[in-house]
Amino acid sequence: MSVKERKERERAQRERLIVATARELAEQQGWDAVTTRRLAERIEYSQPVLYSHFRGKREIIGAVARQGAAEMAVAVRAATSAVEGTRERVAALARAYLDFADRNPAVYDALFHLDGGLAFAQEDTPDELKDAFAALLETLAEVAGDGVHPGLFTETFWASLHGLATLTRARRLPPEDTERRIELLVDRLAVV
Repeated sequence: MSVKERKERERAQRERLIVATARELAEQQGWDAVTTRRLAERIEYSQPVLYSHFRGKREIIGAVARQGAAEMAVAVRAATSAVEGTRERVAALARAYLDFADRNPAVYDALFHLDGGLAFAQEDTPDELKDAFAALLETLAEVAGDGVHPGLFTETFWASLHGLATLTRARRLPPEDTERRIELLVDRLAVV
């Protein structure tokens, strides 16, 4: 291995460490607790080293969001491939999405509530975000209905899931009714 390859590998490892540490800190204490000073202390590198990877907290949030989007896509695809039947796949998608949001609140915030400097629904949208949307579209396109654009339907269904995730987490909706909400959403929106 050349010196250049070793340095690139070490740089990538440091970057993964920064993202993992930021994510861990945010999940434990919230995003307000994530500062470059605290990250530098936790990863045992100087702040200038941290800044050599990310220009600031915004880029770190974006990196966590990209990682989270990739994980969400995997979770949704795993859930939908584990069941048979169109309605069952749509319900599994909804459960997987809501479960992801519930288990990873700081990541969900990085994806959808905080400014990570990421473009959504544009040409320069990061691949991880495009793939997360594609994971939803793959199942939801089947139930969009005649004359309904699958992408538009997916956006609408996603917005409903996002509302459920956000309102449940904020204790505006009781979590014990989540399954009934999923059934209602699938029954009323998905043309099966």
